[in-house]
Order: sequence, then structure tokens, then C-alpha cells
Amino acid sequence: MAESPEEVAVLVQRVVKDIRNAFQRNPHIDEIGLIPCPEARYNRSPIVLVENKLGVESWCVKFLLPYVHNKLLLYRQRKQWLNKDELIDVTCTLLLLNPDFTTAWNVRKELILSGTLNPLKDLHLGKLALTKFPKSPETWIHRRWVLQQLIQENSLPSLVTKGNLGAAPVERIHRLVQEEMNVCSEAAGRYPSNYNAWSHRIWVLQHLGKLTIKVLLDELSSTKYWVSMHVSDHSGFHYRQFLLNSLVGRTVTDSNLLLQNWMVNVQNTRLLKEEESAGAAAACAEEQSVDLPRCLEEELELCTELIDTYPGHETLWCHRRCVFYLQHHLKNRIPLLSAVVSSVGSNDETLNNSHCSPAISHMAQAMDVDGLNESSSKQVYTQETKRLKRAPVQDSFGPEMEYRFINEVLSTCRDVDQARFATAYRKCCDRQNVNTISGLPTRSCHEPFGWTACGGGK
Repeated sequence: MAESPEEVAVLVQRVVKDIRNAFQRNPHIDEIGLIPCPEARYNRSPIVLVENKLGVESWCVKFLLPYVHNKLLLYRQRKQWLNKDELIDVTCTLLLLNPDFTTAWNVRKELILSGTLNPLKDLHLGKLALTKFPKSPETWIHRRWVLQQLIQENSLPSLVTKGNLGAAPVERIHRLVQEEMNVCSEAAGRYPSNYNAWSHRIWVLQHLGKLTIKVLLDELSSTKYWVSMHVSDHSGFHYRQFLLNSLVGRTVTDSNLLLQNWMVNVQNTRLLKEEESAGAAAACAEEQSVDLPRCLEEELELCTELIDTYPGHETLWCHRRCVFYLQHHLKNRIPLLSAVVSSVGSNDETLNNSHCSPAISHMAQAMDVDGLNESSSKQVYTQETKRLKRAPVQDSFGPEMEYRFINEVLSTCRDVDQARFATAYRKCCDRQNVNTISGLPTRSCHEPFGWTACGGGK
């Protein structure tokens, strides 16, 4: 084994070269790891490449890591010169062993900005580092910086020749999003409650996915199985809360804008041709196609199933509280839209004949009661009829279903923690109902989820 500084330098240079050769032989390496080996054996290279897995024997780390660390610091202090290839090799070796070394990532940023290093290779390096250190904050931060470089207008054309992404910018962005979703899923599976991975996933949706309704619905569907298999992972459920909250905000906002444009079209119907009116109605139906109440009901059904199957997990009760809050928030927004729809419909027959989006039509139908149909809008509205039209549907959004569920849990459960969580959840529902009746603001689902904050306690 090497002991003198000269022997250590020779050993480290050979190991760095072996790592570079491993990536050249197999550019599709997808995982790295340490091989427990306290001493060197058979005078062989400590770098082991098996299929797409790269292993480093542990005995050489105590020589390799300090050497490349000091060498990079000397370069930053302008005490030692390294050419571009040496910088790439040294930083690659260092980050595979210690990805939280910020200086190494900063050197690679400079290489990317100078055009020496392909940003896609840095994404691949970060992905490998996350297989060994899935919660490395510096790796996630650098990954977001690289993605920002890729989505800039000046960077996109250069990717046609540098990377393996498609030719169209939209397709390239879509592939980047899919790749980041896979990286986040793998990191979340390797480390429980990996807040950094889920936060990065949210960032990707906000900056690359643009939080479109289709993307939000796809993410809800793709993460359903994952949270079902990790019922104690609050970070995963917090991600679904972000998706639901964004879906509610995006749909209500889009519906408001859509309704305003629709009312303008209704007022100007007499000046438009019938063909143009039909085309506007068809475009209106294409813009919105999400049934928000149904999405929230399905999420509550998921919570019910998981709480019954895995009793005693506080994460599930926290998630149910957030979904219930979103239902309550949506209930308060629906009457406003429905009242506008009803007022326009009572003055213009076009309302009953036009086909607007499912979101708006569902909101209007949610306010109807038995005995009132489309023909009733042609009749004279009485005060009683208007009161019934504005009344919310208690069966769909009221707390009765929640109290019924809580009573069933308390009457059948034998788990002490399950009973404590159910009791605390009932206090949260009681407090929200009191605030609603008195007109006070209700607690947001993004405030702290501790049970002491919502009326419960230890």
C-alpha cells in the first residue's frame, strides 16, 4: 500500500484515470457505490465496473479524497495550474465521493459557461452522485442551475449537436421534465422523507412544466402508487398537497377568466354569426376538462383506504386535513361562479344552449336542487327559487361525511395512536366549522401540520 507522498500521488493519478476510462467504456453508468474492502488486494485497480454499476473499493478513499480536494483548492488559490481535462477529471472524482463540496460544482459551472463542458454530462454526474448521496443539497442546487441554463433561449439551439435530446424545443423540455421526475423518484425511494428531492420536483413543475392542468393531473396519477407504499413519508404527501392546491388555484383562476370571456361572448351573441358562436363554445370546452370536486373526493377515498389499512400513521391524517381544507375552499369559490352563471342565464337564453367547459358546467350544476332543471331558467324566478339555487350542496362538501368517518374510526379502532389522531382531527374540523360560521379565516393546509396547531395535543 502506498505510504509516501510520491506513492500516494501515483496511486491517485492512476485511480482518477481509471474512473475516466470507466466512463469512456460505458457512458450509461447509472449507479455508484463503495465496495467494503479495508486493504488493497492483488495489486489491482480499486475501480470496479460491472455492467452499468461503478464501484470504488473503500481502502483507497482515504488517499483519493484528500488528494483531489487539496489539488482543487490549490487551483482555486492560483497556486497550481490544471488544464481543462484535468479539472473535469478531478472535480468528477471529488464529487462522486463528496457531492456537497460547493467549490467543485462552481468550477464545473465555469467550465459549462465557457463551453468546455456539456451541461448534459453534469446532469448525468449529479444523477450518479444522488444514487450514493440522495439527499445532497448542493447536488440538487447545481442541478437546478444546469436546468436553468438548458431552458434559456440561447442554450436550446446548441443542444441539437451537443446532446441526445430531440430537435424541437418543446420536445426537449418534455424529455427534461420526464428525466427529472425519474431522478426525483429514485432519490425519494433511496432516502425516506427526502425533502430535497420532492422540493426539486416542485421546482421542475413550476419552471419547466409550467403547472399546466395536464401535468398536474399526470403527476397526481403517477405518485398515487408511491405514496400508497410509503404511508409515513410526509414529503411525498406534501407533494400531492402542492399538486392539489395548484390544481384548485389554476382551475378556479382559469374558470374566472374563461367565464369573463364567455360573458362577453354571450352579450355580443346577437352581433355574431351562429358558426362563430359554435366555434367559441367548442374552444371553451377544450380549455377546461377537469372535475375538481371529483379529484378531491378521490383523494379523500385514498386517505380513507390508507388510514383503514395502515392505522396509526399521523402523515395520513395530516394529508386528510389538507384535502378537507381544499374542499372547503372550493365550496366557498363555487357559489360565486355559479351566481354569475345563473344571473346571466336568467337574462339570456344563450346560456342554456351554449356548451361551456365541464368545470363551469359542473359548478353550475352543483348549485341546482331537485326539481330545478334547464326549463326553470325560462320561468320567472321567485325569491325562494333564488335562495335554493344559491344553497351549497351539503352532501358533497359539508363536514358530515368527515364526522361520520371519524366516528367509524373511533368505534372500531384498537390502536391508541389511531384514536388519538382521529380525536385531534375532529377538533380541527370543529374549529374550522366555528371559524366558518363566525366568518373568521380558516387555517391554510400549508401552515404547520402539528396537532397542537390545529387544536389537538399530545
